Amino acid sequence: MESFSVLQFLKDKTILVTGATGFLAKIFVEKILRIQPNLKKLYLLIRAEDDKSAKQRMFREVIEKDLFRVLRDTWGDSLDSFILEKVAAVPGDILYEDLGIKDSNLKEEMYRQIDLVVNVAAITKFDERYDALLDTNTMGAFHVLSFAKHCTKIQMLVHLSTAYACGEKSGLIPENSFTMGEMVKWPRKLDIMAEKKLVEKKLNQLQTTGAAEDEVTSIMKDLGTERAKWYGWPNTYVFTKAMGEMLLDHYKDNLPIIIIRPTMITSTYKEPFPGWIEGLRTIDVPLITYGKGKIDCLPVNSQTILDLIPADVVVNSMIMAMVANANNPSSQMIYHVGSSLRNPIHFFQIHEFAFHYFTKNPYIDKYGNPVIVGKVKVLDSPAKFHRYMAVRFVLPLKVLELVNLVFWRRFGDICNESNRRLKLNMRLVNLYKPYLFFQGIFDDTNSEKLRMAMRESGMELDSFNFDPKSIDWEDYFLNVHIPGLLRFAVK
Repeated sequence: MESFSVLQFLKDKTILVTGATGFLAKIFVEKILRIQPNLKKLYLLIRAEDDKSAKQRMFREVIEKDLFRVLRDTWGDSLDSFILEKVAAVPGDILYEDLGIKDSNLKEEMYRQIDLVVNVAAITKFDERYDALLDTNTMGAFHVLSFAKHCTKIQMLVHLSTAYACGEKSGLIPENSFTMGEMVKWPRKLDIMAEKKLVEKKLNQLQTTGAAEDEVTSIMKDLGTERAKWYGWPNTYVFTKAMGEMLLDHYKDNLPIIIIRPTMITSTYKEPFPGWIEGLRTIDVPLITYGKGKIDCLPVNSQTILDLIPADVVVNSMIMAMVANANNPSSQMIYHVGSSLRNPIHFFQIHEFAFHYFTKNPYIDKYGNPVIVGKVKVLDSPAKFHRYMAVRFVLPLKVLELVNLVFWRRFGDICNESNRRLKLNMRLVNLYKPYLFFQGIFDDTNSEKLRMAMRESGMELDSFNFDPKSIDWEDYFLNVHIPGLLRFAVK
C-alpha cells in the first residue's frame, strides 16, 4: 500500500452514496471531493420528487453547510461549477426496488459507470416506529445490495452499520458477521419476513379500527421495542441494523462487501476542521441536558466505558477499508471502529470533563442567566435510580399537585415544570440505559491489521488517521467536542 495509493485508487472512480444528506455521509462526501477532485462522479441518492428538488436539497443540506468551508476557501467562486461537474443529485429512496430511481436512462447510466456503492442511509433514532426502521435499516440495505449487484463495474459495497448491532452481549465482541436468523437470545428463531408480516398485520388492524396517527405511531414504537428485546437487542434501531446485516450476508453472492461498525459517533476530531457536528448524537443529549442544569442523576456505573469515536475517524476508516480490499474479490470484511479496546474513556472522566467545562463556561439560559451545574448523582443500578426518583421527584410532585389543587391551581406552572423534568429524566434513562451499563469491549483486530498495513507502507497516517490511541480525550472534550456542540448543534 503505497503513499499515493488512496488518491490513485479514487482517481476516475464513480461512487454512489446513499443517505447523502445525513451527518456522516456529508463528511465522507466532503473528504472525497477535497482529497481527490479528479474522481469521475459522485452520485448522491437524495429523497426528492424530481431532479430539481434533489439538486436543491443537495446544495441546501449538503454543499452549503459550514462543513464545506475548507472546500469553499479552496475553490472560491468556482465551487458550484466544480460540484455540478463532479456531483449528481439523484432523486430516489432506498425504501424501494431500484432505489426508487424513476429515470430509466439515468439508472442504466449508473449501472454502467458505478465502481463503488457506499450505503450510509439509515434511521438512527432508538425509539422510532418499527415499520419505518424495518423498511429503512433492514429492507433498505437489501435494496442497496440488489442495486449494487446490477452495476457491471462494481468493485465493492461499503455498508455502514453499528457496533451495537451485537445486541445485549458482554466481554470481547469479535468482528463477526451475522447469519440469517441469528439471534442473541437462544433458542428463539428470528425470521425477518415474519417480522415484516407481523408489522403489516398490525398496521392493517389499526387502519381497520380507524386508529389516529399518533396512536399508530405509539403502538409501532412499542412493538419495535418489544420485538427487539424479545430477541436480545436493547432497542429497535440496533435490532433492525442487525437484520440488515443478515440480509447482506445471505444474499451477497460474489459481491465484495465491507461492513463498517462504528461505536458512538461524535464530532470531527480534525477534518475538515475540529468540532463539526450536526444534531445531537448518542452521548450529546445527556451531555447538553447536564449543561442546561436539567439532569440530577444517572443510573450508571462510573467505571462504565463509553465507546466513542469522532466522525472523521470513521470516514478515514471507510476510505482505507475500500483501498485495502480493492483487489480482494468475493470477500466480506467487517471493521469495528471504536475506542473501548485501545483508548477507553470511562463515564467518570466524561462527567469530570463536562463539570469542568460548564463550570468555567456556563450555559446561558433563555433569561440570560448562567446555569450553575453540580456533580451528577451516580446510581450504579436501575433499581437505585427508581428508588431515588421516587423519593426525589415522584413523591414531592404528588404532594405539590395536591397543594396546587387545594390552592386553586396557584402552583400550576411549578407542577408542569417538575413533571416535564421528571419525564425528561425518565426518557433519557430509558433510551440510554443499555449503554450506561454496557459491559462489552469491541475487538478491532481487522481495523488494527489495516492500520499496521498503513504503517508498514510508509503512508502518512495524518491524512487518513483512524487510530483511537491518537485521541487525547480531555483535550477533545474541553476544546473540541463540547464547544462544537454548542456552536453547531444547540439551538
